[in-house]
Amino acid sequence: MKKAIITVVGKDSVGIIAKVCTFLSEKQINILDISQTIRDGFFNMMMIVDVSGANGSVTDIAEELTKYGKDCVGVDIKMQLEEIFTMMHRI
Repeated sequence: MKKAIITVVGKDSVGIIAKVCTFLSEKQINILDISQTIRDGFFNMMMIVDVSGANGSVTDIAEELTKYGKDCVGVDIKMQLEEIFTMMHRI
């Protein structure tokens, strides 16, 4: 299993989770865990996903997801492989 971490941050609006999940489904990316909060009108979500069966390279999908978040959802979306995320957030 090859895992990635996705973060989604922005002003809250209807359909953010649905749009992100639809995008991931179309790319054959399985959601393993998801948590989200809304505080003072701001949406924050973190997902752990399995990219083993993804349609395309993780780098290309990450770029598409960032663009999709900006252009279609109105939020900032980032995706990193789990090992990169872990190394960047190590103490």
